[in-house]
Amino acid sequence: MSMKLKVRDVRLSYGTKAVLQGISMDIPENNIVALIGPSGCGKSTLLRAMNRMHDLSPEVQIQGDILLDDDNIYAPGKDAVTVRRKIGMVFQKPNPFPKSIFENIAYGLKINGERNTQRLREVVERTLRGSYLWDEVKDDLHKSALSLSGGQQQRLCIARAIAVEPEVLLMDEPCSALDPISTAKVEELMLELKQRYTIVIVTHNMQQAQRVADRTAFMYLGKLIEYADTYALFNTPQQELTANYVNGSFG
Repeated sequence: MSMKLKVRDVRLSYGTKAVLQGISMDIPENNIVALIGPSGCGKSTLLRAMNRMHDLSPEVQIQGDILLDDDNIYAPGKDAVTVRRKIGMVFQKPNPFPKSIFENIAYGLKINGERNTQRLREVVERTLRGSYLWDEVKDDLHKSALSLSGGQQQRLCIARAIAVEPEVLLMDEPCSALDPISTAKVEELMLELKQRYTIVIVTHNMQQAQRVADRTAFMYLGKLIEYADTYALFNTPQQELTANYVNGSFG
């Protein structure tokens, strides 16, 4: 099995506060990996380290390596913008731009220099179809993305992330603000997208992890406690802390 991302002894601190304490894990290609654990355990911090979001915070100090196809994204001289083109991010709260539905999808392509109108139309349609959104919005592409429902906005943000054809998709609690029907649609979309992308998701919903994730990592107080096949982690955890968490004893 080919490993798309390799995390090697990653340590991260905000000023003097250690948030990640020596995280190492391999993320297989075309898998969905879920990061679970109580609030404040470092899940989102680790996710953001995977596409260098912390570069935007001067107080953050990070050590260790994260390899994309064995290429260290933190190597000296490595351009963070180039990294983020390959490793896309979808946030907890849908954040469409205050532009039309069409322009939201086309934005990343235009930033990268695409000017061919026909090419833009093709990518917008293909991406919206791939996000199960085309049939709902095909007659309203000129309308503001802010007019969409929360679930539609989140699928639009996923479509926007994949329009530039990244290799990895990071999702930080993408369903936490959604109703059950919208959540089911996003989960269905994730399972479809893993045919083409490697996906890492942070979730507080342990049922969601069991529904969509191939592998699950349990984190606690900035450490990786256990990382295994999802069924095994939830049904035969090897660590007492993991067992207590998945059985609802804390967190």
